[in-house]
Amino acid sequence: MNEILVSINCITYNHQNYIAEAIDSFLMQKTNFKYEILIHDDASIDGTSDIIRNYSNKYPNIIKSIIQTENQYSKDVEVLSLNSRRAKGKYIALCEGDDYWTDPYKLQKQVDYMENNPNCGMCFHASDLIKVGKGKIDQIKPYNENCISTTEDIILGDGGFMATNSILYRKSIMNDIPNFYINAPVKDYPLQILTSAKNYAYYINQSMSVYRIGVEGSWTSRMNSKENKIEKLITLKKQIANMLNEFNEYSNHKYSNAIHKKIVEDKIEILIINKEIKALKSPEYKIIYDSLTLKQKIKIYARFYMPNVYIKFSNIKRKVKYKLLYNKFTSYY
Repeated sequence: MNEILVSINCITYNHQNYIAEAIDSFLMQKTNFKYEILIHDDASIDGTSDIIRNYSNKYPNIIKSIIQTENQYSKDVEVLSLNSRRAKGKYIALCEGDDYWTDPYKLQKQVDYMENNPNCGMCFHASDLIKVGKGKIDQIKPYNENCISTTEDIILGDGGFMATNSILYRKSIMNDIPNFYINAPVKDYPLQILTSAKNYAYYINQSMSVYRIGVEGSWTSRMNSKENKIEKLITLKKQIANMLNEFNEYSNHKYSNAIHKKIVEDKIEILIINKEIKALKSPEYKIIYDSLTLKQKIKIYARFYMPNVYIKFSNIKRKVKYKLLYNKFTSYY
């Protein structure tokens, strides 16, 4: 009872309108164990730092904050791992500074399962999706019941398969970090893959958090801006492919089929972005293309021949995918 069991890893940057809601959701957790709140503010230039200081002074035994004076990510420091290194808990829970938890028993439910199932490497759950100024617009809900989530599902699901703020994982899994994780351009996606492949991942079919999109100045909004948008996306997809190939070697090709399918799907996405739609029927892509449903094929052709209509109806989902896949809180350039 005297030892900290869970460390909450919260990375924040310019979240003055949201950080208090995040911290309050941590403090409301009802548990039969001790937990700590590790906040890393990466040199915010709004009022975020002052809010964190006030909370840290009020709850000095729970909240342990680092207020940077210089932005660390701009120096190529991986701030998510940096904050995790000081964790004392057996488990690490993730939540960015502009998101929050909604269930006061979230941590207890996840820890109960993990403690009773020592082979489980990660536990995650459903999450409500909120857009700033509009309220709830969707849910991140990969399954319809409590279940084990396969590594293949997680690979094919991209980084958007689960909400980052729903993740609780065993800290010990990251004691010997493999190169595919170190070299990855983002960290949440390979973290999901690693924790499920080393042990297994378990999904709780309850929405216990809120994932917020449309935050002004966030990395997601920058990704959706017109400036070099296509180049950024193509570069990132190629980097993800490299990460998956490295993971394939690391896992002795156990997940080759899923990895190959995911890489080909991303190549198809790049072809569509570059308007090379005829290449979709080439031998390299034919199997994947032929396996698509009629609805999926129609979406591809709509995106190519009617881009304005396609963009209008897919704008929200695209933004969601960017936020989940690219781990907004690790990109501040």
